[in-house]
Amino acid sequence: MAIKIFLDQGHNPRNPNTGAEGNGLYEQDITYEVGRRTAALLADNPDFEVRLSRNAPDEVLGTSVASSLRARTDAANSWGADFFISIHANASTIESASGSEGFAYSTTSPGYPMGENILFWLNRATGLPDRGMKVRPSLWVLRKSAMPAVLIELGFITNAGDAALMSQDPGALATGIYNGILQFYGFLTP
Repeated sequence: MAIKIFLDQGHNPRNPNTGAEGNGLYEQDITYEVGRRTAALLADNPDFEVRLSRNAPDEVLGTSVASSLRARTDAANSWGADFFISIHANASTIESASGSEGFAYSTTSPGYPMGENILFWLNRATGLPDRGMKVRPSLWVLRKSAMPAVLIELGFITNAGDAALMSQDPGALATGIYNGILQFYGFLTP
């Protein structure tokens, strides 16, 4: 039986629930493309089934921030996903802030080691610093998904180097996420 991975491309292309902006880029555009490419890698592997939260770049989920977040977890929960992976781009007022990081509900959640694996492979694929995993039980997608979940911040859209990489090489980011998933399930070793 195939492992069911739900990829949530964080944020909407327009309100409600748009994402961060920086260096002429929009978080929701980056997350859409990286999610689409990650889904294609998973779809080509018979060990996995995959679904996306946004199936078109202009798709808007919900009519408020709360209903947008609820639409994402409800879709994963009703499908019976085995894992929920939410893809985001970070932002900071400190322009030098750089790297990938992840968030899980707790250190004992399977989302924590999944995130560690994804961050390891994102670093390998992109060279961006691995800022590590953090616990954030207040995040909607981590507490309302019925399956293990992780939220991954690919890099900082407010950092010129991170932003250029996310914009120009989304395939490297998708490969990093995909390899992290493979390692978590024992299909790949570092």
